[in-house]
Amino acid sequence: MEFVSPEGLRLDGRRPTEMRQIRAELGAVAKADGSAVFEMGNTKVVAAVYGPREVQNRSQLLNDQALVRCEYSMANFSTGDRMRKPKGDRRSTEISLVIRQAMESCIMTHLMPRSQIDIFVQVLQADGGTRSACINAASLALADAGIPMREIVTSCSAGYLNSTPLLDLNYVEDSAGGPDVTVGILPKLDKVTLLQMDSKLPLDIFETVMQLATEGCKAIAKELREILLDNTKQLEFRRGG
Repeated sequence: MEFVSPEGLRLDGRRPTEMRQIRAELGAVAKADGSAVFEMGNTKVVAAVYGPREVQNRSQLLNDQALVRCEYSMANFSTGDRMRKPKGDRRSTEISLVIRQAMESCIMTHLMPRSQIDIFVQVLQADGGTRSACINAASLALADAGIPMREIVTSCSAGYLNSTPLLDLNYVEDSAGGPDVTVGILPKLDKVTLLQMDSKLPLDIFETVMQLATEGCKAIAKELREILLDNTKQLEFRRGG
């Protein structure tokens, strides 16, 4: 199958290095301390943060830092007619761990000892890049909750199909079986917090694909900061500031 046309366009009309449209909304879950809906193209994710609050299981209490917990799930209707896996399957457990580790790299847990922060992420609509979308949604929700962070973590993926590096794969591209790299970074600190690759790539191509994903992360960071700034302005306006 041809994923890049002779004119240099992908199946959805994007250029190889073009990202899908990003949309986000903060405060989507009223009962949560912080929440966000994040969309990358047709992939849509909601994240809710509760805490810092008292540790529920005393055996998990950490005296010198906050306990961060994360639960990832996919809504049964998120993938249309594709097969659904039961809650708690291996993939969900793995993605929960990936999101938690990415968030722990940015949360200043030492400022909130003997407490716990719960992050819930659910995929409402899946069209590729769900892992990255979940991390971006969780970052926004943590910021909305006022959790102290070194800076926001952002994530993006890139793949290699038809001998062409492609940014931000959709479901059709992701399902083609080509190699893809998912990267998470702290943009201002220039620190990589997540790097996953599901098949082998020659080193020179890997570096190109990873650089493309990293540039995607930086572009998302710029968008997320604008979303957070707009939200702050709206809050100040409502308070008459």
